[in-house]
Amino acid sequence: MPADILQPITGSPWFQLTTRLCFLFAVIVWLALIFWTYRDADRRGSLAIYWAAVVFFFNFAGWIVYLIVRPPEYEEDARERELEIKTKEALLARSDLVCPACLKPVKDDFLICPYCQKKLKKSCPNCSKPLNMSWVVCPFCKTSL
Repeated sequence: MPADILQPITGSPWFQLTTRLCFLFAVIVWLALIFWTYRDADRRGSLAIYWAAVVFFFNFAGWIVYLIVRPPEYEEDARERELEIKTKEALLARSDLVCPACLKPVKDDFLICPYCQKKLKKSCPNCSKPLNMSWVVCPFCKTSL
């Protein structure tokens, strides 16, 4: 009896076309999820085939599980971050000093930067050795500044 009531709606060509289009859309979204999962897992260094198969068999639920357990960053980003850290560590480990104003190389005993004339150190009034700007006593001759 209820099937007879819905027969004019379900039997119409527009309803059948809409149903087929919705099914086609669902299949396309499902295939897109599989492709996206494979590509994302591959870029993140996970088992791409495994996660694509999980999404293939478990559909949306498998995709949600992948989103929860996937690695937090791409391998390329992790590699770039590691290179950045190594570069900064190498810069910090360098014994060469640089001017804080123009970042050009200066020597340890320079009183001013030869490039931008920024005052780097002060000289001791007694022994004329270069001193850091914050020092209040000369460590070479014990003169108070």
